[in-house]
Formats: sequence, C-alpha cells, structure tokens
Amino acid sequence: MPEGGGIMLGSVREAEDDRWPLRPGAFGGYVVTDRPDELCARARAAGAEIIEELNDSDYGSRGFGVRDPEGNLWSFGTYRGEPRKV
Repeated sequence: MPEGGGIMLGSVREAEDDRWPLRPGAFGGYVVTDRPDELCARARAAGAEIIEELNDSDYGSRGFGVRDPEGNLWSFGTYRGEPRKV
C-alpha cells in the first residue's frame, strides 16, 4: 500500500468452530488511500478486474472498485468519513 500497512487475507476453512465463516465472494471492503490514481494503475497493471473506473464522487472522494479472484469486492478512495464531533 502506498501509505504503508497492508491487508492480510485468509483461506476458507470448513471447520465448524470457524469464527470467521466468510466464504469467497461474500465480502466487500473500502480502503482509504491518498493515491487512488497510482493504486488504480498498479491494480490494472497486475490484471485486476476493474468494476468501477477511477472517478470523482459527488461527496468529494476520488476512487475506483475492483473484484478479486475469489469474487470479493474492494473499493479504494480518498473519502475518510465525516469528521468526529468533539
């Protein structure tokens, strides 16, 4: 990731006591990035399936969406949410 950090993904397990029973294609996530253009270019170059082209939203975010090889959906953008009220 451009800002450091990372995302760790696991494998599907069939154990009855699995505390994270998500199956492939059952996940969607949003990742905040200050570099959506660079990240989109990297994802495209790596062969990612772009499902939403890089765009500017009406709420001020710039981002894009992809589907990973297991069918999970990922959205990347600059929107950090509403500021916390103090």
